[in-house]
Amino acid sequence: MEELYKLVATRTGLPHDTAKLAVDTVLDFIKKKLPAPLAAQLDSVLDGKTDLDAAAGLLGGLFGGK
Repeated sequence: MEELYKLVATRTGLPHDTAKLAVDTVLDFIKKKLPAPLAAQLDSVLDGKTDLDAAAGLLGGLFGGK
């Protein structure tokens, strides 16, 4: 997650704490909109516990991809 916070801070010019708050707010919003299994999968990806290729396949299926 730290990498994402740094990326947002760098690209927006926001202080790190503000970028962290923004990222956490957006992720919380997204997780509330997803079905529970997908929200859990997102948490695993963000924690670095899931293979990103497998996660991309899962999300591609959600959005009509193969």
